[in-house]
Amino acid sequence: MTLKRLELLAPARDYAAAAAAVDAGADAVYIGGARFGARHAAGNTVGEIRRVVEYAHLYGVRVHAALNTLLYDDELETAERQARELIAAGVDALIVQDMALRRMNLPVELHASTQTAIRTPEMARFLSQCGFARVILERALSIDEIRAVCRATPAEVECFVHGAICVGYSGQCYLSRSMSSRSGNRGECSQPCRLTYDLVGASGRCIVRGKHLLSVRDLNLSQRLNDLVEAGVTSFKIEGRLKDAGYIRNVVAYYRQQLDRLIAVRGDCCRSSVGESLPDFAPDPSKSFTRGESEYFFDGRRAGVASFDTPKSVGAFVGRIARCEGGSFLLDRDAALAAGDGICAGNDGTNVNSVAGRRVTPNRMLDTFRQGAEIYRNSDNRFRQQLEHSRMRRVIAADARLEITGERVTLRYVDCEGLSAEASRMGVFGAARDPERTTEALRTQAARSGDTPFAVRSVEVTGGERFVPLSLVGELRREALETLRNRRIGRVFPHRILPEDPEARFPKRELSGDGNVTNRAAERFYRDHGVERIERGLDLSPTMSGRCVMRTAYCIRREIGACLREGTPLREELYLVRGARRYRLQFDCARCEMKLIDER
Repeated sequence: MTLKRLELLAPARDYAAAAAAVDAGADAVYIGGARFGARHAAGNTVGEIRRVVEYAHLYGVRVHAALNTLLYDDELETAERQARELIAAGVDALIVQDMALRRMNLPVELHASTQTAIRTPEMARFLSQCGFARVILERALSIDEIRAVCRATPAEVECFVHGAICVGYSGQCYLSRSMSSRSGNRGECSQPCRLTYDLVGASGRCIVRGKHLLSVRDLNLSQRLNDLVEAGVTSFKIEGRLKDAGYIRNVVAYYRQQLDRLIAVRGDCCRSSVGESLPDFAPDPSKSFTRGESEYFFDGRRAGVASFDTPKSVGAFVGRIARCEGGSFLLDRDAALAAGDGICAGNDGTNVNSVAGRRVTPNRMLDTFRQGAEIYRNSDNRFRQQLEHSRMRRVIAADARLEITGERVTLRYVDCEGLSAEASRMGVFGAARDPERTTEALRTQAARSGDTPFAVRSVEVTGGERFVPLSLVGELRREALETLRNRRIGRVFPHRILPEDPEARFPKRELSGDGNVTNRAAERFYRDHGVERIERGLDLSPTMSGRCVMRTAYCIRREIGACLREGTPLREELYLVRGARRYRLQFDCARCEMKLIDER
């Protein structure tokens, strides 16, 4: 039986975050180059990427480089140069949005970014026909929709399982661009979906005032991994290329444990890298940055996914305020709070100065700290220190064989994948005074691995009746393990470099501005695949006035209990208003979607 290879894919802002992800058990990491990544603030030089590749490949961990912004005509040459530099640095795949990169004949595996708005089987099938080895799905899909996509394409399917959710369809949100020159499709989203808005009716009546009406909770599908495997997903992606190494270490270690349990139970799967991660803390994603957990629309579109009160980290619920007394308050239950913890109620937060039983003395008493208020711990000080001081390692199992003759001693190591290395010396090795004791000492010396990535599980010694200086065995050990390490790093992983089928037809004959065609090479790509009419990409437009700047499966009406399909009395047109900004909400009940129309 061929085992299905499952991949835990982790984000990396820089080398430190990438190393933390690898140590915590990631099977692959994704990281941005110097430019053209969808997280402008998470760029890295080619030298840094090369360091990441070397460390990752040691454990069989692949490195995917994100070049997933839209490109303009005058950027194509620079983008191609960077792509080829990243390939030369050893990356295993490029994640792309702009189809101009498909036309550059790059000798590397290509993954279609979630920015290509993959929501349908037809789109996934088309991209696989065009040579994309993997498609990365939109986060708003249900398990039934994911299953349909997996059935429709021979490409690998990658799915987000944890982290922040883009409330608008990925790659087709222009809200940031409508407010400023910063565009999400260019890696500079200003995150206007996390701001406060008023919900106003056509009559001018304010229905909801000053709430984070577009801010949704963070994704957590850790309990649905088996459903995704059954559907056909093979790569499980954690969001967070702007997160710090502590967050990465905690969340990746948690999902590593979840996937390993699943693999052990199913028996038809295996992980796609090697090495055992040994966390020195109990992983718990609720103790890292979270806006509250949600499975979003995994089981279909529903209410309860928004975070109206705050776009900040909420953390874990610790209790309600039973009574306020001066500069402190009493909780209604026992809670494991400690000095230095961050706590919040609603959108306001502070730190804990001291705790005595259920009595909490905060750094300052907030207006939101009143009787009945729900208190959340959004920063666990002791856990944060554990993460910062973690010495978690990832080790590769290896076996050793020490062979001694009268004229030569040879030490050979074989790792869990069958790669081997050895070192030997000539000499004269006479009889040992105490063969049994000598053999045990030699076994102990050969089993040491120090700060190498290897964990020697067994040592076989032949010729232990001869005396060999332990210092010599130590020298051979260091030499052989260094050679084995270099052999692991030097391996070239196979790339699925697939051709573009010229007969593939794009699912539509027309592309509007949200088709994101911003250069001539991309335009030729779509015309070659049957698109007859192509509008310039919205990012080239000087204004978003009158345009749809967000399309989303999220619905404010559903969230406030005013769904049009459920007979709500609130039937007037609705607007989101922030200062001089005004967006008309358009509801497509047949598709169960909402649009924001810029009406500045």
